[in-house]
Amino acid sequence: MSAQQEVVVVGGGVAGLATAALLARGGARVTLLERHDQVGGRAGTLEVDGFRFDTGPSWYFMPEVFEHFFALFGEDVDEHLDLVPLDPSYRVFPEPVDGGAATPFDVVRDQEENWATFDAIEPGAGERMRAYAADSSEAYRMALDHFLYTTFERTDRAVGVDVLRRLPRLARLLGSTLARKVAGTVSDERLRQVLGYHAVFLGSSPYRVPALYSLMSHLDLVDGVRFPRGGMYTIVSALEKIARAQGVTVRTGADVVGIEVEDDPARGAFGRPARRRGRATGVRLAGGEVLSADVVVSAADLHHTETQLLAPEHATYPAEYWERRGPGISALLVMAGVRGELPELAHHSLFFTRDWPGNFADILGQDTNSPVAQLRVPEPASLYVSRTSATDTVDTADPAAPPGHENLFLLVPFPADPDLGGDVPSRRSLDALADGYLDQVGRWAGIDDLRERVVLRRVVGPAHFADSFSAWRGTALGMEHTLRQSAMFRPAGVSRRVEGLYYAGGGTAPGVGLPMCLISAELVAKRLLGETSSRPLPAPLRPGFLAASRRPASRRTAAEPAARDQDGPVSAG
Repeated sequence: MSAQQEVVVVGGGVAGLATAALLARGGARVTLLERHDQVGGRAGTLEVDGFRFDTGPSWYFMPEVFEHFFALFGEDVDEHLDLVPLDPSYRVFPEPVDGGAATPFDVVRDQEENWATFDAIEPGAGERMRAYAADSSEAYRMALDHFLYTTFERTDRAVGVDVLRRLPRLARLLGSTLARKVAGTVSDERLRQVLGYHAVFLGSSPYRVPALYSLMSHLDLVDGVRFPRGGMYTIVSALEKIARAQGVTVRTGADVVGIEVEDDPARGAFGRPARRRGRATGVRLAGGEVLSADVVVSAADLHHTETQLLAPEHATYPAEYWERRGPGISALLVMAGVRGELPELAHHSLFFTRDWPGNFADILGQDTNSPVAQLRVPEPASLYVSRTSATDTVDTADPAAPPGHENLFLLVPFPADPDLGGDVPSRRSLDALADGYLDQVGRWAGIDDLRERVVLRRVVGPAHFADSFSAWRGTALGMEHTLRQSAMFRPAGVSRRVEGLYYAGGGTAPGVGLPMCLISAELVAKRLLGETSSRPLPAPLRPGFLAASRRPASRRTAAEPAARDQDGPVSAG
């Protein structure tokens, strides 16, 4: 790709903003198109009557990914975000046996204190969980070094001597479930839940994700949990600021309804149709406007891109592909402004039911692609509560709630059923469920009058994700991270049918979550460069770095190898 080519990025979420900023840094003229009136996508914010809620991601994990991304632009993440270490990292509320209040325990920043807490729950568990955490750190580093930053165009570049040496262990981690690995570590169900809840961040359950995802325990048990003061939307604001500084034109209220493709009449060997069937030439907006482009990057929902924005003959992942895949978990979100203080709840609180397997079976069904009719709403539910007013207090520059009040954000894992909340009767049902979940939180946390103290409430369900973000089956997170839907088995970040069309976001590799969205943006840049290593790009990137691409303008397949490393030409230092 040469400098000063026209690039259109569809979708102004974290992946779209990050991709637009990177390609503009590379020398392209980039226009970012966002359907809504503000950027952010699922990582949104809601401000009502002095209350502020993060309406999407609320955990700040994998800090080195953020640090690296900002460093690509010569920026220091600490100059953009005021990161506060949380202590406790989170509070756990196991379902009480007698129906009354739970007996909670905290996971804190001090590891030795955690091992002592776990020992008190199950004698001997502290040392076993210490060893588990050390293993998780090793797996986490292996993933960062070899799998997350690779496009898998050259598997030999990802699977080096270091990985080959670990192949037996890697095979065990891929061939078993997270729940099975956890069960081999501790017996107490409460501790198993501490080691397994991360699967929800992957849109799945510990009974379905590979044991390799035990690496996520590194994030809370070893690395600790942080929070950007002012809310998670400060990340979006920082990315938008960087994108605009790089020259990106950001257009909100721009609804893309189609990707323009020029058919390719070329034939392959022996007269067979060529693998690529067209070339992206731009996008079409709802009002009829067409924006021309040399490269189109869709950071919109991948299912929507492939089944709605492209003609069937141009789809790499057509409708039948999705019939064999699983969307994972959706969510019921309850945003509540509450009168009075809530010291019983930490910044992050996790509520776990005793029948965890049944809870997940209700939400996900028995199979990866279980039909909606087999899914059920959980009652009671394992759920998550965020109280950002515990950190962004009235004494801070940007409080999350008015004086004398607190804010609560409840996320209840829900079936991926886009009809839930899709009409007036269904919305009334969700409101009633929200009341029940608030009562459950109040009862387990010992806040008997919690619902009576709610002075403001907003409830959204799967229909919101389907309508607002064109999310496949109304999923809240994206494609579930089962083995068949992870790493090289996850949809790639490039079209196999349309030249010049790339993908970013949670639907592509490496997966869901804010850090993964940042990496997916970098993978688009690596594809345009022809860079096939498993290493992150060198920081800072030289302005105009895309001019050093070794991938010629001629049509190439997504799997064609590159000739050499690109570290020197793209680096500014």
